[in-house]
Amino acid sequence: MCGIAGYSIAASSTLERTLAAQALLAGIAERGADAVGYAHRSSGERVSVHKQRSGASALLDEITVPQSASEVLVHVRDYTKGHPTVAANNHPIRHGAVVGIHNGVILNDDELLADHDCARREPGMTVDSEAIFAVAAHSEGDVEALEALCGSMATAWIDERREHSIYVARGVGRPVWLGAGDAGVFFASTRLALEVVERFLGLKLRMDELEEGTLVQLELGRETSRKRFSPDRRFEDEPLPPVRAPKEAALCLRRLATLVAAAS
Repeated sequence: MCGIAGYSIAASSTLERTLAAQALLAGIAERGADAVGYAHRSSGERVSVHKQRSGASALLDEITVPQSASEVLVHVRDYTKGHPTVAANNHPIRHGAVVGIHNGVILNDDELLADHDCARREPGMTVDSEAIFAVAAHSEGDVEALEALCGSMATAWIDERREHSIYVARGVGRPVWLGAGDAGVFFASTRLALEVVERFLGLKLRMDELEEGTLVQLELGRETSRKRFSPDRRFEDEPLPPVRAPKEAALCLRRLATLVAAAS
C-alpha cells in the first residue's frame, strides 16, 4: 500500500503552494514510510522531481513548491516490487515525458515494458509502476490503453507534452478521492487527506470517490474531462490494513500545525 496525492490550481491562484503540498503529504503520511517524494511543474518548464528514502516526517519541512506551479504530485511508499534502496524505484517515476505516482501492484509490467527502449534506463530499476507511465506515454493518453494493465491501481501523472494538465486514474482495488473547490482540485488516496487540506488551508471542497475504471483530466484548477475504461478484473487482491505508518501521520500533523501557525 502507498499513498498518492496532488493538486491542480490556476496559475493566478494565491493559494500557498508549498503549504498545500505539505498538507497533502501529512494527510497520506500514514500509508507508507519506505520512501517519500513530490513533483511540481510551472508553465513552460519540465517537471521537477524530489524524492528520498524516508518517511514523510523527514521531508515535510524541506518541501519547496514555487508559487508559479500549477501541478503537484505527492507520494509515500510502502514498497512491493522494486527495493527502495534503488532511488529510481521510488516515486515520482519518470518514463520519457511522463512523470507519475502509483498505489497498487502491476503484474504484467515486464511484458508491457519489453518493447520500450527508454524503460529501465537506470541501473537496478525494477519497479512495476513504470508500466503505467509507459502506457500513458506511448499511447499519448488514450484511456483505452489503460485496459492493458493487470493489477491494482490508483495513479496520477503529468505529461510534459501537455501544458497545464494532470491526469488521475483509478483502476481496480485502490481508492482515490477528488476534492474540488474555488482554489482548485485536489486528489488523495483517502477522504481523510482531503479533510486535512480543508482544515489547515481553510478551504471547502466538494469530495467524491472515483469509480473504478475512471480517468480524469485536470487543468488549471478544474476538471476538463472524465472518461471510462474497463480495467482488467482478473486480479485478486488481499485485504490491506488502512494504516502502515501511524507515527508518521502523528508527527506530520503536529508539525503541519506549527507551520500553519507560523505562516498566519
